[in-house]
Amino acid sequence: MIDQSDHELIARATRNADRHAFEELVRRHQATLRASMRKLTGGNTELADDVAQEAFISAWRNLSQFRADAKFSTWLYRIGFNAWQTQLRKRQELLLDDAGIGDSSEHVTNAATDASSEADGAGTRRDIARAMSFLTEAEHTAILHCYYQDLSHEEAAYVLGLPLGTLKTHVLKAKVKMRLHLGDYAPP
Repeated sequence: MIDQSDHELIARATRNADRHAFEELVRRHQATLRASMRKLTGGNTELADDVAQEAFISAWRNLSQFRADAKFSTWLYRIGFNAWQTQLRKRQELLLDDAGIGDSSEHVTNAATDASSEADGAGTRRDIARAMSFLTEAEHTAILHCYYQDLSHEEAAYVLGLPLGTLKTHVLKAKVKMRLHLGDYAPP
């Protein structure tokens, strides 16, 4: 079988309600989506898998609305991010960090910190988490998407449903605040 592009598979899935085409899209993108959701959930694999499953179900139901103004993976990630936010609102509970305390804004800090390289060391991760604790939720989320999910500014703006300029402003403000709190790491 010849490999088909995502757009060809989407066309088959929407035109003919071809579940096999959609299954191929799931196969291609599930590992990346699940990994992204694990970062958002602070490593909670069970919650990440639930959110990813909800995202794929929603994508199947709304596939005909995909306009191809972004990559399919970006559109899917946005659905996943929205599903994660819905989970947070539904549960109305604290998302706990490794120490067993925290709230949803600390959770974003923990997810971002966990995504940093293991080689950076516990002290560096702690310092980054501390610096990120001074960010607003919007700044946290912008940094998380642009630097830890490795999305371009355009993709992050799309995922978050923000104008591009607003996203860039959040990133800039976050970087300024983090520089202030990470001054000891600045080169001499």
